[in-house]
Amino acid sequence: MIMLKEKGLKTMTRLLKISALTISFVFISCEIPENLNDNPNDLTVSDVDANLFLNGAQLANNIVQVSHLNRISGMFSGQLVGYASLYSNIYGYSLSTVETNGEWNRAYIGVVANTRHIIESAPSDKLLVGIAMILEAHAISTLAILTGDIPYSEMLTLNDSPKFDNQKDVLSECLTLLSGAIDELAQANSRSEPFDLYFNGDKDKWVSAAYTLKARINLVMKDYAAALSSAGMGISSSSGDMMYNPRSAQNGQANLFWEILNGSRSGDLGNAKQGQTSYLIDLLDPSHSDYRGNAKTNEEARLGYYSIDETSASGNTGVVMGTEPQPMLTYTENQLIKAEASARTTGFSSGLSALNSYRVWLASGGRLNANHNDATKYKYDAYLEADFVSGGMENSDGLTKEQALLREIIEERYVSGFGTYMPFNDHRRLRGAGETNLIPPFPLNNTTTTTHVERLPWAEDEIISNSSVDEDPGLFEKTQVNR
Repeated sequence: MIMLKEKGLKTMTRLLKISALTISFVFISCEIPENLNDNPNDLTVSDVDANLFLNGAQLANNIVQVSHLNRISGMFSGQLVGYASLYSNIYGYSLSTVETNGEWNRAYIGVVANTRHIIESAPSDKLLVGIAMILEAHAISTLAILTGDIPYSEMLTLNDSPKFDNQKDVLSECLTLLSGAIDELAQANSRSEPFDLYFNGDKDKWVSAAYTLKARINLVMKDYAAALSSAGMGISSSSGDMMYNPRSAQNGQANLFWEILNGSRSGDLGNAKQGQTSYLIDLLDPSHSDYRGNAKTNEEARLGYYSIDETSASGNTGVVMGTEPQPMLTYTENQLIKAEASARTTGFSSGLSALNSYRVWLASGGRLNANHNDATKYKYDAYLEADFVSGGMENSDGLTKEQALLREIIEERYVSGFGTYMPFNDHRRLRGAGETNLIPPFPLNNTTTTTHVERLPWAEDEIISNSSVDEDPGLFEKTQVNR
């Protein structure tokens, strides 16, 4: 349960934080503070430097952003295929609420309990406070976007049945939190911070990430002007990407997708199995009728990079290779928010310009690793207005040029967003806006339903223990931002 009665709350919080600290010691060598009592049984949270909790919070955030729920969203957005066992059932929309327990726990306890401790114990350390606020907003906004209403205003209080706050209210609070974080960081100095696994204490990179997260939230809420404004100050190059960077291709330190293929889930989940490819792979395959390439676009390299060998972790050289970084907040997302939001608010030309800027990066080998960065296998030439007018290269079905451009941008977000929640979030957002003509038309995963998934479930642990909620609304109930 997230909220505990007073005695239990204090005891459990102490244990959870010490556990997070233990994880930090495993992943990063460090010295134990000299002022700790010689008796290890007397170790208390107040004895530990605040920055040590940053490591545990970020490790927990990795799970929220790029682990089990991320893979589930990939199955529900046509990017992955569940071939066997658990993932086959989930692929067919048989998803139990227990599948959310891990990410739910990591968000509330692994991230927020630790970041709140950082803020309370080191309020004058503007760098740590700003980072902690961004991490909280990242984890909580992700849960709210995926599942709808969630506990927030009463979390980590003495209320053992915290209310579920309105999804839009939670997202608005996250925007406020991000603005506060940016203000804190404006007063901070960058410093080498080994417990910051993402940016090593570089405050400018954290500020840019905060703006990209604000842009994401505003896009989800369909406030396109605000999304564009925030993206204008967001991550401006791939050197500023927030990634989970695996330490090595070994269990516990590797790419999280590789981890499951290297374990008991080998053969269960992938996208390129002969005869059972995902819609994403079909889009990138020159031999398939759904191929998105044209005279200006060659997707052969990305086909290889995104293709997953589900039978053996060691057989993967691309997106789920053991040491391949996993994206969380990136230049890719920020630039494609710029492209879509520009096209919607300032017009066709600005949207096209932003898209072409992204294509320049792709044409430099962007997002590919060394195994697939073969310039003879990719091409991303600049598009022209003529390509989007009726009858043009990207408009064979008579849309307006504005609609055709938006469709191309959304399709690029779909492809480039693999490994993130972006394709799942876009598909729900655009259906809610009645813009189904812009959505990549991936098929349903079984014949028992006529609608795509609208949300992921609340955690079973919370449903059982929180008297303020009776049952989960189900996969096909639209969340507030998408109604």
